[in-house]
Amino acid sequence: MTDEEIDRPQAMKIRQGIQDAMTYSLPDKKFSEKNIDLVEIDIELDNLGWNFHNYRILNLTDIHLGQWINPEYLDELIDYVNTLNIDLITLTGDYFSYVIDEYLDALEKSFKKLKAPDGKYGVLGNHDHWMGSQKVRDIFNASDIFDLSNDVVTLKKGEDSLNLAGVDSCTVCADDLDKVIANLPPNIPTILLAHEPDFAKQSSQTNRFDLQISGHSHGGQFIIPKFETTPFRGPNSTKYPVGLYKVGNMTQYTSKGLGTNSFRIRINCKPEITVITLKTSKKHKILIE
Repeated sequence: MTDEEIDRPQAMKIRQGIQDAMTYSLPDKKFSEKNIDLVEIDIELDNLGWNFHNYRILNLTDIHLGQWINPEYLDELIDYVNTLNIDLITLTGDYFSYVIDEYLDALEKSFKKLKAPDGKYGVLGNHDHWMGSQKVRDIFNASDIFDLSNDVVTLKKGEDSLNLAGVDSCTVCADDLDKVIANLPPNIPTILLAHEPDFAKQSSQTNRFDLQISGHSHGGQFIIPKFETTPFRGPNSTKYPVGLYKVGNMTQYTSKGLGTNSFRIRINCKPEITVITLKTSKKHKILIE
């Protein structure tokens, strides 16, 4: 399916017309780390080799550049991200909202600045397809971001391996899980990037993935205090809208994301940068001489 064949929201042209005015009328156009939720979580993976123990993955998702988030804000956010002690960066979609051409250069500039010792990997979201998936893939290529859409890479450290896989957006029917599994080396811990969190129902049934990382929901933009969930759940984020879940034998994590769509308001739901630290379940052998 090509982007031209994808169904787009009927209100898209209206939203395109007012997006810039909304974004640049904001009083707080500067990034401040006090307004960001830096979420750090430990996730244990079975059979993870000791060379990947304490391996740190930073995830960014749902930037929606040009709608509430402007280029200057993103540039400063990237500077902050580069001060964090991480090994690898993942990106899980929706880099734009309803306007793209005016922001292509800004996103490329920021993505080029992103630094991680073991590289940058990303998949696309539904908005990226609505706006033009090839333009986003061109930015990935220019920014040394590996496009993991329906693809797999295997990371190696010493004798240990870790699979990193991705699926394209299921909202626009661009996902191809069969292709991913066909190229997935067996018996290796595997992380899946999927923009939509409810894809976990499908991916977990394969028993081939240990962890899925997603965005898409923006945390519902309102989280009920004490319950840490949201009543506002859109398509493909009704089951796993925010935070950590166990889906079969797989762990699902849904980030609140950075930007918002349509409405800027967030209640008890700060924008999020996620750092996942992998832990091994293996026992460490101690040699006694």
